[in-house]
Amino acid sequence: MANRLTQIATRTGDNGSTGLGDNTRVSKDSLRVHAMGDVDELNSQIGVLLCEEMPDDVRELLVEVQHQLFNLGGELSIPGFELLKPEAVALLDAALEKYNATLPRLQEFILPAGSRAASLAHVCRTVARRAERAVVALDQAETLNESPRQYLNRLSDLLFVLSRVLNRMNGGDDVYWKSERMARSAAD
Repeated sequence: MANRLTQIATRTGDNGSTGLGDNTRVSKDSLRVHAMGDVDELNSQIGVLLCEEMPDDVRELLVEVQHQLFNLGGELSIPGFELLKPEAVALLDAALEKYNATLPRLQEFILPAGSRAASLAHVCRTVARRAERAVVALDQAETLNESPRQYLNRLSDLLFVLSRVLNRMNGGDDVYWKSERMARSAAD
């Protein structure tokens, strides 16, 4: 991206439009801007999660995710450009395999709860799903590369797995949903 921000308050958006990386202007309510905003919010939420105590390898992974989300946002801001590479999706696949292997199989649904770090990971997961929906909506209106959609899909899965890892960090566990139907089945 050739243009770097040198001035923040330009007043060019006062009319409800914003500039993209290719110097075109679009409505601040466009599908593209919604997708960019959701990805930006996700990156910010991961920044909040990174304020919490966590294993060094999880921290390093999340910092890399922040960099890749910045690439994804950049790609969304320049129609037709590719910044997020398929290798970024492969990194998430490897991380999913690594961390999922350390966890017990789920026997029940879990609530987005537990430790503060795990709960924040769940918030990030839900924002990732929203960002994914925004990218899918944009992709239906304009052709996008596959990596942004795939990355957000894998990232939301990874954030779910990391929430479980973070709940176990200091001897904790997942918070299981108390299903009345399942409780009745167990009682029978």
